[in-house]
Amino acid sequence: MLRSDPEHVARHLQATSSGRCLVPGSAQAACLHADMGLSFWGGVDPFSGEVIDRHHPLSGQIIAGKVLAIPSGRGSCTGSSVLLELILNGHAPAALVFAEAEEILTLGVLVAQQLFDRSLPVVSVGQQAFGALRDARYLRIENGEVHAFAEQPVDDWSACEGTAANDFPPSRIALNQHDQAMLAGEQGKATQAAMQILLRMAELQGARELVDITQAHIDGCIYTGPASLRFARQLADWGGRVKVPTTLNSISVDQRRWRQLGVAAAFGEPASQLADAYVEMGASASFTCAPYLLDSAPKAGEQVVWAESNAVVYANSVLGARTLKYPDFLDICIALTGRAPLVGCHLADQRHATLRIDLPPLHNLDDAFYPLLGYHLGLLCGSEIPVICGLEQASPTLDDLKAFGAAFATTSAAPMFHIAGVTPEASTVEAALGGRAPDRTLRVERADLLGSWRELDSGESADVELISLGNPHFSLSEFARLAQLCEGRTKHAEVAVLVTCGREIQRQASEAGHLQALERFGVRIITDTCWCMIEEPVVPLTARTLMTNSGKYAHYAPGLVGRKVRFGSLANCIETACSGRASGRLPRWLAATDSDGVH
Repeated sequence: MLRSDPEHVARHLQATSSGRCLVPGSAQAACLHADMGLSFWGGVDPFSGEVIDRHHPLSGQIIAGKVLAIPSGRGSCTGSSVLLELILNGHAPAALVFAEAEEILTLGVLVAQQLFDRSLPVVSVGQQAFGALRDARYLRIENGEVHAFAEQPVDDWSACEGTAANDFPPSRIALNQHDQAMLAGEQGKATQAAMQILLRMAELQGARELVDITQAHIDGCIYTGPASLRFARQLADWGGRVKVPTTLNSISVDQRRWRQLGVAAAFGEPASQLADAYVEMGASASFTCAPYLLDSAPKAGEQVVWAESNAVVYANSVLGARTLKYPDFLDICIALTGRAPLVGCHLADQRHATLRIDLPPLHNLDDAFYPLLGYHLGLLCGSEIPVICGLEQASPTLDDLKAFGAAFATTSAAPMFHIAGVTPEASTVEAALGGRAPDRTLRVERADLLGSWRELDSGESADVELISLGNPHFSLSEFARLAQLCEGRTKHAEVAVLVTCGREIQRQASEAGHLQALERFGVRIITDTCWCMIEEPVVPLTARTLMTNSGKYAHYAPGLVGRKVRFGSLANCIETACSGRASGRLPRWLAATDSDGVH
């Protein structure tokens, strides 16, 4: 029991910071601090609170009941769904402390508060104050005040309840007559709840008005546990219907074949029901994490609401469409209202780069270069939008940009990137920077890339039992390349080769004749789901080491499926599929001397 001892408290109080209160409330607990952002999806077990990102300094720690202090979230938009699961199952942190305002994880708390009357305090304190918390053993949060202690305080302090969901002051955002009608419940309870959540987040983002959107892509259809289904089912039962064309991200199972694939009913049934709930609300059963491969992909300048981190980055950077990195749950709220906060990358002047990155001379680049580069640069960028210089003559393909963006979105919190002379808003470095000097400039050396290669290619054994392809989902051109690599060759009997893709691309690949060559080689095609959701037994029980050409999956797989990972190009993956052993050779562009030029 805590006792009153003001002198003890004063003696061991290290610092007090006044931060921005993102979600009100009070808490006191042991501090878990890291200087690296954390993706809750793929980084935190939603049922235990263990940090499972094996590349993170908090790996193996339990966040349940602790005050988690991290500079920001990063990676997947599904972090909000994982945090909601943790809140509702009792394994959430006691509080969250960020360096800067963080949207994905904060949204998970807002949904818990709005729909389920559960909450936890969230505060951002700024970079300097955040650094001062590094040595704190205990933190006390009181509605934006953060008190750091060297030892557990022993006063008679007790937490107070946070502000209730309906106790907040009226929105300062300009609302039109249609907005006001939705907020008043004139278009049903689902739309009203969606509008309430949207306005809470818009206030946090500093928006002063909303903008009409033309389409949405929903990431919240990924089944993270009972809470994700409860949320969607509630909106559907309240009669929710999307107001704009809406596509669905990969779901957690191949909806047409999960029983055949051996997925347990305890997981397969609710995962399929979650997808059905979103289809019931009017979304199309597209089930792909690469909606930019569909005919419905938005055009440059189009205002859209996309979730799924790789899709967001691709839409902004490669297509030139305009979207934020929308968290799960906020995506469907905006689809139900047709309105989005007019902030961030929805605004032209918020899309400019603030960071310049110069690359070393490289040549003989293969397709493993781009996911490696995206992974490495994401670690450097944090939430800053970069302009990357040095690839003007490299001519990356759309598949290269897809792989780069997915890995970049895994390790960064930034919503987009620019590549000088390649991406549409970076015809020149000056255009990407908006005519301003960069806030900082970084130079990447070959040795830096080698370090990240070893992080991705982390498996010790040369023996490989699984080739994992299609994260993000395969494109038609990737199927053509894979068929070419497999033609006339024989797969090793003890190696499984699995490719994930969307239903539409599978249809196109079949019509083009690519699937026949792949079937002869022994490739298995899985639709609807993606590697970040696939578990045993689809991942073979006998597989101890897998190989992938995806920087995103090379990062997540050790934590998600507990396998060792080898990384390489698509051609390397097929060579390994034939031999059963990864060569371990570095690509020529990484092993070459610094005197080489880009080709």
